[in-house]
Amino acid sequence: MDITTKSRDDDKIILIIEGVDVPFVNALRRICMVEVPTMAIEEVDVYKNDSRIFDEVLAHRLGLVPLKTDLESIIPRDECDCEDHCPRCSVSLLLKEKGPKTVYSGDLTSQDNKVTPVHDAIPLLKLRGEEEVELEAIAQLGTGLEHAKWQPTTSSAYKYYPLITIDTEKCEACAKCATECPRGVLEFDEKENKILVVDPENCNMCKTCVKDCEMGAITVEGQEDKFIFKIETDGSLKPEEVISTACDILAGKSQKIIEFTEGES
Repeated sequence: MDITTKSRDDDKIILIIEGVDVPFVNALRRICMVEVPTMAIEEVDVYKNDSRIFDEVLAHRLGLVPLKTDLESIIPRDECDCEDHCPRCSVSLLLKEKGPKTVYSGDLTSQDNKVTPVHDAIPLLKLRGEEEVELEAIAQLGTGLEHAKWQPTTSSAYKYYPLITIDTEKCEACAKCATECPRGVLEFDEKENKILVVDPENCNMCKTCVKDCEMGAITVEGQEDKFIFKIETDGSLKPEEVISTACDILAGKSQKIIEFTEGES
């Protein structure tokens, strides 16, 4: 297997994965979505809430606030021997505000500076006059298999790497295919008087060029062992952390299958 990074930024990464099949890359996609753990608010103790929003609704909003996650210092709740929650398996976030004002996610005070809201401008509730809110929220590790609030990715997808072939013997260089291509994949070179494939990775295989080529000189298909893989995170983890953790989880699953198979034989 060969992996090449096409592009990346703080929340998104695009990889070219070669030498694998569909079941493998789809398993990696699904693990990125629902098995990579992140932090999210699981329990909320409301001490005072004078606002017009119900405690349950406020707790639900808090649970959906993406939190920066430190996988090295926090352990899953089921692996901790504490009775309720402790600093090893959870992080406390405090909220105490008085109106009139709009309370945002940035007003949450975390007891761990590594676990804080990804975005500070998520509105939680509005306080009028002398209204007050005071609560403690407990964040814990979880996975998307349990609840969507623990999903680290907002987008996780893959597609075949496009293979675009132009038969130079049939092509009359009319440039109609380049003109009609909606994604700028093809380009007409006037000097060479031929069609060039300038951005194959941007092709979504709509085959507009194939339909518009009267001579049938263009073929568009996907390479069976090569994929464009893209994930976008909610900011709780960096995209490379999600990929790396997902690969470790997939390797662990594969090892269990190998051990089970060897035990049966």
